[in-house]
Amino acid sequence: MAALNKIILIGRLTADPELRYTPSGAPVANFTLAVDRKFAKNDETDFIPVVAWRRLAEICNEFLHKGKLVAVEGRLQTRSYEDRDGNKRKAFEVVADEMQMLDRGQGGGAGGGGSRRPAQAPAGVSSGSGYNSGGGGGYDSGGGGYDSGGGFPPADDNLGIDDIPF
Repeated sequence: MAALNKIILIGRLTADPELRYTPSGAPVANFTLAVDRKFAKNDETDFIPVVAWRRLAEICNEFLHKGKLVAVEGRLQTRSYEDRDGNKRKAFEVVADEMQMLDRGQGGGAGGGGSRRPAQAPAGVSSGSGYNSGGGGGYDSGGGGYDSGGGFPPADDNLGIDDIPF
């Protein structure tokens, strides 16, 4: 039987990403997303650790800040380790394959706010290739994506859920 491990999250960063480098020089960024969920009559929040590697890690470090609303697509990964007392522990984290910024304007808080400036791809990334580690999709400043000028959600109220750029 085939297996599938795919996670899609939308949430706000609890802090700025932390960028480090492996001994071989590969960039890795860690951040936590606060993701709300309905529970009975109250909302509860899950705090989910996310790891991004290579170019996506550098992009997350450069563009993401505390409070920023983002969509992350990736896979769930577990790893085992020993804590300082020698106890075996397990860590669960989402390894990001793609990231898309969802806030309007330049603000990072609940409303975003502020005026929009044209999207610019980072140096070395063409504006239609997407901000992800795979080379397609993701944060699209080229055609039809979030930063093609329309904002999020799209301004046209006649659009359906399939027209929202996730």
